[in-house]
Amino acid sequence: MLRAATRGSALARWQTAHIAELLGRAADVQPVLVTTTGDQLADEPISAIGGKGVFVKEVQAAVLDGRADIAVHSAKDLPAATPDGLVIAAVPRRADPRDALVGCRLSDLPEGGLVATGSARRRIQLRELRPDLRFAELRGNIGTRLAKAADYDAIVMAQAALDRLGEHPPVVDVLGCDLMVPQVGQGDLAVECRADDGRVRELLGAIEDPTTRWAVDAERAFLSTLGGDCTLPAGAHAHVEGSTLAMRAVLADGPDSRCHTVAGEGEDGEALGQRLARHLLKAVAS
Repeated sequence: MLRAATRGSALARWQTAHIAELLGRAADVQPVLVTTTGDQLADEPISAIGGKGVFVKEVQAAVLDGRADIAVHSAKDLPAATPDGLVIAAVPRRADPRDALVGCRLSDLPEGGLVATGSARRRIQLRELRPDLRFAELRGNIGTRLAKAADYDAIVMAQAALDRLGEHPPVVDVLGCDLMVPQVGQGDLAVECRADDGRVRELLGAIEDPTTRWAVDAERAFLSTLGGDCTLPAGAHAHVEGSTLAMRAVLADGPDSRCHTVAGEGEDGEALGQRLARHLLKAVAS
């Protein structure tokens, strides 16, 4: 039996069930529900309650203190640095990494339209595309945000979350990664375990997707080079093209600033992520 630490939201439960399905007969996965700081302060902006990591620290602690054997995360929620004693033992095949507008297509948004999102990365990139748009803060689980969609001209969601929960709003405009660069790790799951637990690491290794891991490691190297838990609006998306990894990344020097964008490719994913991050840091500083 594997005890899997997870948040209690519908999406988090789906993710844990998906990992159990991938493991199949190799393990009987039992959820261990954990409430995180991000869940407790659901009405506060992420930036005001600690930024990246507010949805994972308590889940990681459950593994470190022995209450659970593994932790199942949305990879986009993970800070760049893995806590001492833990290791990301599996990154399964990636789902759709793209962002989506729900409620209205981008081309149909009215002049001065109001778009709700809790992400500075999303706001800045949308403002680059449509300087006339206005923005409102929106947080909560998937169901909560979808229920509030009618209060705005559109809201922004991760397409993978809609797919995983079988949500099909009447109007969804999926934005390509060249138009809206996603969050690092968006669409991915990451499964952590204790670094010294060889049995569990071997079990989880069987559900690893090497191509996805290549891309995610590159994106996480980008985030780490920015400063680990970077508070600046940033995004990166890597994908395989032939025998190399292609990556596009964005960074802004504040929530109301313009985006700097860079793209590159290479066979060494971590070196690629580091190179693009250094390029953007220089662009922001200049």
